[in-house]
Amino acid sequence: MRFSGLRVLKEGLTGNKGWQSHWRDATPKSEYDVVIIGGGGHGLSTAYYLAKEHGITNVAVLEKGYLGGGNIGRNTTIVRANYFLPGNSEFYSHSLKLWEGLEEDLNYNIMHSQRGQIALFHNDGQRDAAIRRGNAIRNQGDDAELLSVSDLRRILPYLDYEQARFPIYGGILQRRAGTARHDAVAWGYARGASDRGVDLIQNCEVTGIDTEGGAATGVHTTRGAIKAKKVAIIVAGRSGQVAAMANMRLPIESHVLQAFVSEGLKPCIDHVVSFGMGHFYISQSDKGGLVFGGDLDMYASYAARGNLPLVEHVMEAGMTLMPMIGKAKVLRSWGGIMDMTPDGSPIIDKTHIDGLYLDAGWCYGGFKAAPASGNCMAHLMATDNYHPAATKFRLDRFATGRHLMDEEGTGAQHNLH
Repeated sequence: MRFSGLRVLKEGLTGNKGWQSHWRDATPKSEYDVVIIGGGGHGLSTAYYLAKEHGITNVAVLEKGYLGGGNIGRNTTIVRANYFLPGNSEFYSHSLKLWEGLEEDLNYNIMHSQRGQIALFHNDGQRDAAIRRGNAIRNQGDDAELLSVSDLRRILPYLDYEQARFPIYGGILQRRAGTARHDAVAWGYARGASDRGVDLIQNCEVTGIDTEGGAATGVHTTRGAIKAKKVAIIVAGRSGQVAAMANMRLPIESHVLQAFVSEGLKPCIDHVVSFGMGHFYISQSDKGGLVFGGDLDMYASYAARGNLPLVEHVMEAGMTLMPMIGKAKVLRSWGGIMDMTPDGSPIIDKTHIDGLYLDAGWCYGGFKAAPASGNCMAHLMATDNYHPAATKFRLDRFATGRHLMDEEGTGAQHNLH
């Protein structure tokens, strides 16, 4: 069924009894053209674009739990395109353009709010780096504006501008950045894929990947064996475990990234705000809760929960930047399992096994990448050619050391290897 304002009004007046299921609860068939392992945002968007743009509808999405129960529902919902390096920059630009038309495309309210993101800087070196990044973003065709301290005092009056340790020197604003409702993104893609004939199969864990003569031939699941001409691994933090079923070892570590939400408050934070010295970021949801997070827990783990020292670190950073939040009660916290690559950039590629494809390594960028990740992965699987926006996300860069993308500047200088 399609949504409209009239439909919402009618259902509200008649007890909301006329709504239909958003997607079919499919029973697995014995064979598909494409099997996608992983029913999160990236897996569902891949299935959607395979059906919508390439006419490939004999597709199954296999999810061991429920659709959208992984990282797509465990993040801070930020959407932006302010990446610096070639390779990442054009990809996230492509993703932001897809975000801007996604509600109309899906006929689904994903609550996309382009409220703008402000990244603060706190010393001369950070200012220089921010200006360089802003110019690169503008050269890519996206928006970036340099803000002075007086600009920030007008826009963000609640920050602590008087602190001596981390003085605020200015910020970079991307007005087209913002947030979206994470669950709704998963549901919208699921409904769109199901409407086009894709089978969405929940409670169906993949336990093995079949290969024969160097080619993928199907998967084993808790609901039986399924043959497939092509298989895609799109499982975020579980990428290493699932790839091991095909005797592949990936250049990926899985870490926990915590997020927090406060009790509902009156509107007070109009933007997404990032603290350049504390790796702290915050926005306010439509329900009034402050949604915020910080650094990784810094140890490898598959636990969808975090440790207390990182909780303390995030709270300290928040209080340092904006003491006004000090009396807000933290309502809940959660952890997402981040699949971290050595250079902080993702992988969208074919593997050495014919018919086996990999979409992984999203680090901090998974949610904002969901539309473009699915769009580019579907293009690769349908045509065996790289989408123009994802030509540098090759898996072999970790074997050769060439074309690595150290987006955060925290790794070795690969150009000097």
